[in-house]
Amino acid sequence: MAASSAATGSLLGLALGDALGFPTEFKDVPAIAAAYGPWRELGLPTPALVTDDTQMTLALGRGLRTALERGALTAGTLEAPVRREYVTWWRSPENNRAPGGTCLRACALLADPRLPWADASQIGSKGCGANMRVAPLGLVPRLTAQQRSGAAQFQSALTHGHPTALAASDLTAYAVRVLVDGARPAELPGLLRAYAHAQRTLYREDWLGDLWRRSQAPSPTAFAARGWDDCLAVLDRLDAALAAPDREADPCLATGAGWIAEEALATGLLCYLLFPDEPDTALRRAACTSGDSDSIACLAGAFAGARLGADAWPRDWTDRIEYREELLALGAAWDA
Repeated sequence: MAASSAATGSLLGLALGDALGFPTEFKDVPAIAAAYGPWRELGLPTPALVTDDTQMTLALGRGLRTALERGALTAGTLEAPVRREYVTWWRSPENNRAPGGTCLRACALLADPRLPWADASQIGSKGCGANMRVAPLGLVPRLTAQQRSGAAQFQSALTHGHPTALAASDLTAYAVRVLVDGARPAELPGLLRAYAHAQRTLYREDWLGDLWRRSQAPSPTAFAARGWDDCLAVLDRLDAALAAPDREADPCLATGAGWIAEEALATGLLCYLLFPDEPDTALRRAACTSGDSDSIACLAGAFAGARLGADAWPRDWTDRIEYREELLALGAAWDA
């Protein structure tokens, strides 16, 4: 619908959702209403600061850009630049926005160049910190489906090695990509379900190596299936919520609070699909939730912007979002 500025729109939407949800995270819906008024009137804060969600999205975007400048995208070309960007984020004084513990632990290990990346991966974590940053892999042009899928899982595995974190990251990147390519919102749940079924027993050894052996899974296919089954289960909850939509209810009650990967994806999707043609309303709904509000809203913004483009967002919001220039530069490069 707005393919000419889809990448810019998605990155701006992600950051705007992040900034809207930053002050409301860790609050329940009554507390948010008491502090900020009715959810449909929620305004962008001044200053419009973002969290680690946007910071790590930009880190992935920079690393991905460097890797693509060096040739075809593989685990070998992606590891060094993305690992370096994640560690730079970990060391930055700007990394003071309530970052997730999994990312902090993994990046501290990734900072040791002698350590294989898989030794840093937190195999037990399926927190949402990997799929909230994966949008660039759905936005960058000219990747094959296999490259996008493998890279989405790999960037997750550097920090979050749980099979559900891998699957949710892959599914999030796929959702962004099909929206860029013109999928209608009503088609999206079915497309995601079909994709999850097709990927369910596919372990991407060319990207993940022997990561599965660090889990208790009996085989690589069982490892992969566990993650995709979690995603399919939450898509059932998404379908149920969309069958009887309640736009005034807290979306977390339907699809989960979003602290874990598959719930962040589903609740971000729910907020977007409740208001597919009202992107700022979708962000406000996502930010006024009882769960991981900034991550839910940044995902909703990434989906809405991928379909509607940069003009979807109020100009007075985009003019003052933190990291505006870098968001615009990455978006412009991928839109070109």
